[in-house]
Amino acid sequence: MPPRHLAVTMGDPAGIGPEIIVKAAQRLAPRIAAGELALVVIGSNAALEAARLRLARDLAIPEVTEADATWPALCALQAGPEGEPILPGVLSADGGRFAFQAVERGVRLAQSGRVGGIVTAPLNKEALNKAGYHYPGHTEMLAELTGVRGSCMMLAHGNMRVSHFTTHIALEDVPKRVTPERMRRVIDLTHEALTRLGLGRARIAIAALNPHAGEGGLFGRHDIDVAAPVIAEAVAAGRGVVGPVPGDTVFVKLRAGQYDAVIANYHDQGHIPVKLLGFEVDPVTGTWNDLSGVNITLGLPIIRTSVDHGTAFDIAGKGIANERSLIEAIEYAERLAAPAGQRIAVSGGASL
Repeated sequence: MPPRHLAVTMGDPAGIGPEIIVKAAQRLAPRIAAGELALVVIGSNAALEAARLRLARDLAIPEVTEADATWPALCALQAGPEGEPILPGVLSADGGRFAFQAVERGVRLAQSGRVGGIVTAPLNKEALNKAGYHYPGHTEMLAELTGVRGSCMMLAHGNMRVSHFTTHIALEDVPKRVTPERMRRVIDLTHEALTRLGLGRARIAIAALNPHAGEGGLFGRHDIDVAAPVIAEAVAAGRGVVGPVPGDTVFVKLRAGQYDAVIANYHDQGHIPVKLLGFEVDPVTGTWNDLSGVNITLGLPIIRTSVDHGTAFDIAGKGIANERSLIEAIEYAERLAAPAGQRIAVSGGASL
């Protein structure tokens, strides 16, 4: 039985979304042709076609509609009406509108079961707000579209899997938001995700909020009074949870394979180690030439993964954007969408 399509939302058509989608589809073409993978691209068909003509003229991406009974294994679905031409690297309200409409349609298709999940290319927050959609990013948009509260973000790069108790809030608000209820919720979501990825005996470390986990109360009591009791509850319930582990060593231990995932307290605590390892920098030029990493939203009624980078307006349309993160996001979505126990033969782009 052929796999259900995964919806790949284009994000802002003025960014690198169209070209990384074309490049990823070209690299994944053997798996698509073999019936192992099916993708429907949702966004601006005009922007996608322009990228295809620049980068992969031999790659066919036929246009389809929701009314079509069946779709080819690789196809494109228009997210909304075309307006003024969207130019690479040029911020516009139309770019923000397309980004929202693509996600909105992808969510609807996933909720109806027409697609197995959605994989999102990057959007631009300024363009999104210019179009009248006032969201801090994809995570908050998806929460509203699916009617879910309490989702969380997991970043993944190789064996570095990092969930977050909080993300887009001020640092001064973090201790107030990392409540016992929130901790229990994110621990449960992280455990569930690791199980779906085939890590049945998952080991999860909780990063300490304060330096040295508070040093016995010298540097704060949150880790002692709030985190430690929740961790003890999780252990009593049979979860493989440890901590709080000081933030300056917990990610080293994760990289060494002592844990399967870490839960960070705030955005940068979790993002910095993953992105430091995910970016490959040319020591001669000082520029990055490769990027690996996936953003996964846990706790939604649908599967959603994403690239771990932005729209890169400065290089959009030049054909030099790297598609590695998108391929990894597609492969993570496959794993999460697959029936329990089913193994997915991936292309080698991600260590899942």
